[in-house]
Amino acid sequence: MGNIELFGTEAVELNNICYAYEGNTALDNITLRIRKGEAVAFMGPNGSGKSTLLKIINGLIFPDSGSYLFCGDEVTEKKMKDSAYAKSLHKRIGFIFQNSDAQLFNTTVYDEIAFGPRQMGMDEEAVRQRTEDCISMLGIEHLRERSPYHLSGGEKHKAAIASVLALNPELLVLDEPMIGLDPRSQRWLVDFLAQMNEAGKTIITSTHNLDLVQEVSDRAILFGEEHKILADEKTADILGNQPLLVSANLVDEYYHVHHDNGHVHFHDHE
Repeated sequence: MGNIELFGTEAVELNNICYAYEGNTALDNITLRIRKGEAVAFMGPNGSGKSTLLKIINGLIFPDSGSYLFCGDEVTEKKMKDSAYAKSLHKRIGFIFQNSDAQLFNTTVYDEIAFGPRQMGMDEEAVRQRTEDCISMLGIEHLRERSPYHLSGGEKHKAAIASVLALNPELLVLDEPMIGLDPRSQRWLVDFLAQMNEAGKTIITSTHNLDLVQEVSDRAILFGEEHKILADEKTADILGNQPLLVSANLVDEYYHVHHDNGHVHFHDHE
């Protein structure tokens, strides 16, 4: 992934974040820092709080206690009620949902990609140029006039990513982006995220895919079933710690770890 030594200032700062849904704890005292240019993975079992934290980072929900700062500025519910502030934040942070259908709503892929720049008040020629650039970059020229609702899972992911990239965000946040993708689409997404990180984008990816997580992150943050951070280490170190993964209920005791040229592979040997 990218060279984080080039950056060094913090993109995301979370201090003692707590959050609960109707009295049920989702996040318990979460504190972490993510520097500009880092590629970070959120790992953990279902219900450990990963998606909730991604929503907080994107300003969709707000912690019950604690503070969240993006590039040194605290993001609060009061600030997000200001439409100009909210628009600015969502331009700088691109959130790609687990279910692409949740963010695709225009009649054509072209209009889907153009929607964000239009909302930002760009003139139509600038919108056209930005949209065509994203279409070309993702190689989806053949989808330009297609309805998003009639695309395959991989095509929907590409359309969703293009609609986010059209705003040229500083931070890309992806919630379980590998789900529903065939192997070819997964490989494309892994390579694409690596390119974005090399170009200086900060990447946060929530994923269960233990084989691919090391290819989309240098650092992993492991969440446990108690909604706390169990570990914050290099991705390879967490993947190589089978007892830790078992304790987090991310693998079972039959999983064996194999090291191969710096990569970790998992095999089920019963």
